[in-house]
This record gives sequence, C-alpha cells and structure tokens, in this order.
Amino acid sequence: MSQKRDLKEYWKRNLRYVAILLAIWFAVSYGAGIMFADALDSIKLAGFPLGFWFANQGSEIIFVLLIVVYVKLMNNLDHEFDVHEK
Repeated sequence: MSQKRDLKEYWKRNLRYVAILLAIWFAVSYGAGIMFADALDSIKLAGFPLGFWFANQGSEIIFVLLIVVYVKLMNNLDHEFDVHEK
C-alpha cells in the first residue's frame, strides 16, 4: 500500500515540476518575446533590442536551461524515492 502511495506522490511532484517549468518557459517566450517586447526594446543586449532578442534567442536558451533544471530535479526526486539507475 505504501509503495502505491509513493508512486502517486512521485508522479504528483513530477507533474508539478513540469507545470512550473512550462509556465516559466511560456512567461519568457510569450511574455518577454511578444507581450512586453516593445517595452524591452529600450534595453540593448549585444547591440540588439532585448524584446527582439527574447523573441529570437531568449526563449530557446531558457528552454535548454529549463531542461537542465528538470534533469537535476528529476535526479533528486529519483534518489529520494529510490527509483534511480544504479
């Protein structure tokens, strides 16, 4: 019975991680790249307006960083629930 509860908790936390990370990616790609692009364009990054940069490169870089964060979170979760690769 406790193993079934542990698996439910494992997947509940996994889905929470995914939801949070996708919300961050959405906020960066849609918010910074589209909604607030005009306001961010007053800031320059490597000679380019920041809104333009987020729309073209920023969301992809953030996505890759979020993948790294997700791998770290899941490795910690796997060790916590003792389902990691040995």
